[in-house]
Amino acid sequence: MGLTARIRTRDGWAVSHAVVTVTDMTGTQVLRAEADTEGAVRDTTALTPGAYTVIVTAVGYAPAASSAIVTASGRAEVGTVTLARQGGTELPPPGPWTVDPAHSSVAAVAQHLGISSVRGRFTDFAATVEIAPDDVGKSRVEAVIKAASIDTGNGMRDTHLRSADFLDVERYPEITYRSTGVSEVGPDRWTVHGELGLHGVVREVDLDLAHLGTGADPWGGTRAAFRATTELHREDFAMNYNQVVQAGIAAIGTTLRVELDVQAVQGESLPAV
Repeated sequence: MGLTARIRTRDGWAVSHAVVTVTDMTGTQVLRAEADTEGAVRDTTALTPGAYTVIVTAVGYAPAASSAIVTASGRAEVGTVTLARQGGTELPPPGPWTVDPAHSSVAAVAQHLGISSVRGRFTDFAATVEIAPDDVGKSRVEAVIKAASIDTGNGMRDTHLRSADFLDVERYPEITYRSTGVSEVGPDRWTVHGELGLHGVVREVDLDLAHLGTGADPWGGTRAAFRATTELHREDFAMNYNQVVQAGIAAIGTTLRVELDVQAVQGESLPAV
């Protein structure tokens, strides 16, 4: 006897903080139960045979309502109830995630001579993500990038970028980013608000973030993929060097487009594989 149900997100993840409320046809509440850590509801309260309304709620999700028929055995099997994020936006399961540098990239693109682009990437970085269970806006991102790991595929150019004209890696060895909030933009799209520390200057920088999906990996873990972009202006971070060539065209553009392709592994550390 009683009620059983499974509460899941659209991606199939358990909603462990869901609450199931059952009302009879007069609107009177006859049962209230909470999901366990696996998103399962198993309540043994005996219900009178008949028709009922089942309402499932969870902070951060849109409520879901359905009808249920209690049989003569006093049992109601609701089955799987799928909850959608408020606003229709999905994120991976809440909790800590660790970015996998081997399957992620931190790149920046600058205009060169006004006619082409130079792409560089940082090869040494670490980052963590904490997805809040109740209020996604309180989720956090922290990252540290070793400035000296810049790689544009040209040794002479990389040496110059590490110098005091640009990154000045001797004085400022690390580039840091710490989020201050997250805002929904649309389905699977977010704006991450945060502070970027670069070249001894800290400024507010927003990231345009897209969640690309979540799934199992070959090593028994769970991975989530993200892509984020933003634009930076070098002068905002006291990097004012510029060599002007013919017709007043700068050798290196002052605007940088930052592109982040990230794989994060569920948990507080990377697995040993």
